[in-house]
Order: sequence, then structure tokens, then C-alpha cells
Amino acid sequence: MAEHDLTARMAGHLDCHLVLPLLEFLQERHLYPEEEILEAKIRLLRGTNMVDYAMDIHKSRYGTDDVPEDMVKRRAEVVSRLTSLGEAIDNIHQNQQRCWVLVALWLADGDAKIGPDQIEILYQYAKFQFDCGNYSFAAQYLHQYRALCTNIERSLSALWGKLAAEILMQNWDVALEELNRLKEIIDSKNFSSPLYQLQNRIWLMHWSIFIFYNHENGRNGIIDLFFQDRYLNAIQTNAPHLLRYLATAVVVNKRRRNMLKELIKVIQQEQHSYKDPITEFLECLFVNYDFDGAQQKLTECEQVILNDPFLGKRIEEGNSITVPLRDEFLENARLFIFETYCRIHRSIDIGMLSQKLNMRYDEAELWIMNLVRNSKLDAKIDSVSGTLIMTTNHVNIHEQFIESLKNLNMRTSMLAKNIVEPAQAAQQATR
Repeated sequence: MAEHDLTARMAGHLDCHLVLPLLEFLQERHLYPEEEILEAKIRLLRGTNMVDYAMDIHKSRYGTDDVPEDMVKRRAEVVSRLTSLGEAIDNIHQNQQRCWVLVALWLADGDAKIGPDQIEILYQYAKFQFDCGNYSFAAQYLHQYRALCTNIERSLSALWGKLAAEILMQNWDVALEELNRLKEIIDSKNFSSPLYQLQNRIWLMHWSIFIFYNHENGRNGIIDLFFQDRYLNAIQTNAPHLLRYLATAVVVNKRRRNMLKELIKVIQQEQHSYKDPITEFLECLFVNYDFDGAQQKLTECEQVILNDPFLGKRIEEGNSITVPLRDEFLENARLFIFETYCRIHRSIDIGMLSQKLNMRYDEAELWIMNLVRNSKLDAKIDSVSGTLIMTTNHVNIHEQFIESLKNLNMRTSMLAKNIVEPAQAAQQATR
């Protein structure tokens, strides 16, 4: 399943610190040889100040207590620089541990001497702490830096750092707030250039996956963000592999099934630039009506989810380990197969359907019985012949009209937002 691993594609749009959890996941899943993962970690850590961690990995990789001279030298440089920045921070505020109240002290004391040099030191120290893996300190200092900073580009950089720190600390509510704040800045009319704006949108979507697949409302969040025209265009232009995460969110989110038609359209458009078992499953089922192909792809989908760092999150329950998203995806995918099959057949053999659902006959019969009982399906089970008999149900013109208008409210709101926000930004710029 390594051919479907997106880590290499994702890494190019992530901070190197955000790539480390992905490598940890791949190491646990044994998707690649152990030595390859350790080598990748060592190369990745060269761009950080986490020298002690890099040394430990090197020792594990080569089975020795000796480390290269460049690592020892690098560690001495990191310690020296950390000491120097710490002394500079102490000169701004004597108690380094309470540096995050800098703004309050500055506002309360009119004689406080806080100039551009001191503010720049605060940024450098926050960035250095982040590179050392001290994400909590980095988040605090970056928050205070943004309150004092007047440089728009540096403030944006600090916000990216703050977002990364909150993600790495798994503070999902705070991370979502920072994500929305960053989105507002990126979407503003006075952003530096269209090309840079496109790049930032692509980064934002990649980073957002950490949040959306861990936050309680994330499945709605990823659909709301990725289906916006400007972000969907960015996906089709530079990052079609993100369709995996959008498709998964639509499949498991029963309340957003109305987005399925538009998703299928995009998948068809991008099938030559990107496809995986998840997108192919939807194409087999809803475009080609290939139920055998859909069943085969569903088996592959399970493995893709289990080996994906974002989708394959495991939860320990006593002595057992579950993958909630895998279970939800398979349940909803089987429902898709069942509903689609029922639309084009009036009499269905339960034995044959159980094979397409990859279930035992008794399991399929019970599953179908519960589905018919709990849903609005107009059908009945003939136990003697072992068939499911569908009753023809013609949708009247009024229901068809209502169905066609389901997305109108959301699209109208998005259109109004795209018009109002630039107008407000232009109005503020003229003041």
C-alpha cells in the first residue's frame, strides 16, 4: 500500500515539524523499512534545532553511542544561540517565565522602553523555541509578538508558526481559531500577490487536515472550506491529492450527501492527474455503476485508510484497538452500494448482494432488514425466495424541485460573502 501513501506529496506543503508525526505513524505501521524511516527523520531534523532528538535517532539507526562530529558541533551552536537569546529576553523582562505578559506591562507603563529591536528579539526567540520543539513557549511568545508587530509579512509568518504550534500540541479548538484567522488574512483583497495567495491557500488546506480530522466538527469544516470555489480551484490546480480527504469527509458525513454530485464531477475532471482507491470507489459506483469494481475498490479503501496518518487514527478500548473512521467509511460505503443498486433493480437476490457488500448472508439479511425498517426505503424482504423486492416510487415534480434547491442557500451565502468581504476590506483601506 506504499504506492497510495501521500506523505511525500504532503510534506512539500508542511512545516518540517508537522512532517514528524506523519513519519512516526508510518514507522508504527511498518509501511517502509525501519532504516528508511530513521534516515528520513535524521534528514528532516537537520532543518530544526532538535539536535538531541536527532542524536537519539542516529544512535538507534546505527546501533552505536557515537554521533557525527557535525551533530556535536550543531548542538553547541544551538545551546549558545539559545543562551544569547535568553539573555536578550531577560533584558526586556527580568522574569523570562512570565514574558507573555509583556503587552500588559507595556500598556500599563508609559515609560516602558519597547522598540523594534526588542520586538524582533521576541520573534527570534519564539522561532528558536519552536525549532527546539518547545511549542508551548513558542505559541505564547508568537501571540505576544503579533500584538506588538506592525510588519504585515512578519505578523503572517508568526501566525503560521502559532498555528503549527497549536496543531503539534493538539489544541484543536485554538488551532481552528488560528486557522480561521489565517484564512481571513489570505482571502483579503490586499494580499501581496495572486500567486502567493494561491500558495498560501494550498498550505492552509494541507495544514487544516490535521485539525479537521481531529476536531469534533471537522468533517463539516473540511467540506465547507474545500468546496469554496477559490479553494476547490486551488486543489484542481496544484493539489488534487487532497481529494482523498474531501471524498472521505463526504462519504462519512450523512448530512452533507448533497455535495456528492459536485464531488463526483471534480473527481472525473481530475482522474488523469490523481486517483486512489477512495476516489475510484466513488467513480465505479456513481459514474460507471460497476458494482464489482466498487466492491474491489472498497477492500483497497480499507487498507488506504488504515495506512493514512490522518485517516487511520487508532483508539484503544481496553484490550482492543479500533479505527473509528475506517468503520464509519465502510458502513457508509456499503450503504452507498445498497442504495445505488436498489435504484436500478426491482428484485434483488440477498445472497448476491451480500457478496457485493462483502458480508455473510445472515449479516447482510439482518443489515438490510434494519436498513429497510429505519429508513424511508419502500421495500420488503421475501424470506422464502431470499430476495429484496423494491416498490416503484416515482418522485413528483415538487420533490425534484426542492432537491435541486438544496444547495442554493449555501451557494448564495458563499457568493454574498465573496462580495461583501472585499468591499469591507476596500472600505477600511480608504479610511
